[in-house]
Amino acid sequence: MEANTSTEKPDKPEPPKVVAMVYVCGECHAENEMRPRDPVRCRSCGYRILYKYKKRTTRLIVFDAR
Repeated sequence: MEANTSTEKPDKPEPPKVVAMVYVCGECHAENEMRPRDPVRCRSCGYRILYKYKKRTTRLIVFDAR
């Protein structure tokens, strides 16, 4: 059997990079950048209702954490 050389690539592909989404606070209207495992809470005032900010459309989507 041949040993793995350092020039070969590993069998596993690299995981996709996590992209942060931008949400707008319903209370103080501050923009919050959040990743998938972050708690749903405004970083400046602590309010828990955030609106998803999309530049492609004018439609607002409400996420309410309870």
